[in-house]
Amino acid sequence: ALDTDRFGVLCANLLGGRYGSTGPTALDPRTGRPYGAGFPPVTPRDQARAEWRLLDALGIDALALVTGGSLGGMVALEIALERPGRVAAVVPIAAPAATGPLAVAWNHLQLELIERLGLEGMALARQLAMTTYRSEADFDLRFGRRAEPDGRPSVVSYLEHQGRKLVARFDPATYRVLARAMDAHDIGRDRGGAVEALRRLGSGTRFVGVGIEGDILYGPAQVRSLVVAAAEAGLVASYREIRSTKGHDAFLVEWEQLTVIFREVLVGVEGVAA
Repeated sequence: ALDTDRFGVLCANLLGGRYGSTGPTALDPRTGRPYGAGFPPVTPRDQARAEWRLLDALGIDALALVTGGSLGGMVALEIALERPGRVAAVVPIAAPAATGPLAVAWNHLQLELIERLGLEGMALARQLAMTTYRSEADFDLRFGRRAEPDGRPSVVSYLEHQGRKLVARFDPATYRVLARAMDAHDIGRDRGGAVEALRRLGSGTRFVGVGIEGDILYGPAQVRSLVVAAAEAGLVASYREIRSTKGHDAFLVEWEQLTVIFREVLVGVEGVAA
């Protein structure tokens, strides 16, 4: 549905991230050394403002669609809210109006592991995080009670592999910045609550919240609550759900279902053909 022969598609790394935009591994111009733990805290709202600075530099003043999954969905919401009337359709995927206490608790445990154990802690933090990105059904189907030749349960081998992979490509300071950014997410902060925040978008904004079956991190109930708030704010709001055994990470793999959703949204946006 996001056909680059028909639509201009812009995807930028997040402020505070690891792969391009300024983050803890970038050089601090004041010292000539990486920011590291001294990198300032950021929120999804800050990350959205950085995206708008990029759009301004490119001469783009309006968007037909803004979307993303998980933290990307939080930033998508803030991109629309930062400049009301500039976004025709908003499609947050597996993202709530505000991060709930269970997700904050999981992030706290991950950050404590990193704080106390360094890189070993980051590997364990990633393993813990992976259990929240999947579902019980997915783990049952993929691993069951199977074991590796060395006797370890296959699910343990998988988690340890994921931990090693992250240590090889990431760093603790960036992990900390992004986890805390998700903790800070709240579209209603300083805007009078979620409904009042969404009201500023105007009735012409198309709003589709996408939940994921079996998501234990930002589950369907949280996304439905966001859609209800959007409807109360006067938006053309609807809810869609991805059916999958993959849990939270389904937005990374269930492209056929997402294509149907995106095509429906783009058809409904005035002046946009799909």
